[in-house]
Amino acid sequence: MVSIKDIAKQVGVSVSTVSRVANGKKYVTQKKREQILKLIEETGYVPNKAARNMVLQRSFTVGIVIPYTFNIFQRQLFSIVERHLESFGYHTLFFFVKFDDISEKDCLDRLKSEKLDGVILIQEIRNPVFYESLNRLQLPVVVSTFSFPDIPSIHVDEEQASMAAVNHLIGLGHRKINMICASNFTFGKLRVEGYYKALETAGIERDESRVLFAPYYTAESGMYTMRELLLRNRDFSAIYAATDELALGVIRILKDEGLRVPDDISVVGFDDIEISDYLIPRLTTIRQPLEEIGGQTALILHRTITGTPAFKQELVLPYKLIIRESTARKN
Repeated sequence: MVSIKDIAKQVGVSVSTVSRVANGKKYVTQKKREQILKLIEETGYVPNKAARNMVLQRSFTVGIVIPYTFNIFQRQLFSIVERHLESFGYHTLFFFVKFDDISEKDCLDRLKSEKLDGVILIQEIRNPVFYESLNRLQLPVVVSTFSFPDIPSIHVDEEQASMAAVNHLIGLGHRKINMICASNFTFGKLRVEGYYKALETAGIERDESRVLFAPYYTAESGMYTMRELLLRNRDFSAIYAATDELALGVIRILKDEGLRVPDDISVVGFDDIEISDYLIPRLTTIRQPLEEIGGQTALILHRTITGTPAFKQELVLPYKLIIRESTARKN
């Protein structure tokens, strides 16, 4: 079996030069590159991962921090991220974490115990010590779908996108608009702020009793909170759910209660997960550019790891209001 040393000896170059060519790297003359590639093709040489890792002093492993109970949106996102990382030659390790101090500390300890080239955070961590520790380790980090100071981040403008969702309902004549959100994570707070700003801009009085906080951002929590709302007050014509999964639970309970969507109650979600286009009625929602978020997350981490000039610190991608059948003009 031909080894990387055999290739290097025949061409008269170092092992690291062969490795750079085999892995598509620069800084090799065109003549030597052509010689090496020709010999690789003739011999059928396949780069050995262990040898490559030893030469480049890298593990080609990326850690992805994801929620202990991840939702459909996050599942779609990390599958895209993983696919793009694989195209750069990385494999992934998943680190599940809950939104509490003990779980975050355990997750950090696990990250420290592994030999990683970089870390992607899809789950927001509330303890700043977590980020500080990764920085001290000089471990490249990218956060996806939220932002944190001095760390490369990719996300949409949550507040503006939220305003677009509520403005759509206002444009249909709705004035009594309730919101269902959850109390965890920065993106939820920003979406609530966008809800209030849209109402304020339209001259609609702020009423904090119209915002209900679910335990989690899940369909089950959406059902639970929608039941609570109906028991408390039915004086509304529209619901803005902070995620599509919350909206799924909302629509289910409205149907159980004999209320028609959108004839009686209009519903808007946020995320545009795959199932949103298959509901009855199909869900009006804010689309996050999942494919671009995932691709940019992987690309930016790869560039950071390899020392390639990257991009500005914070990449804010465009969102889009997707109007479907779950919203209608107020009767």
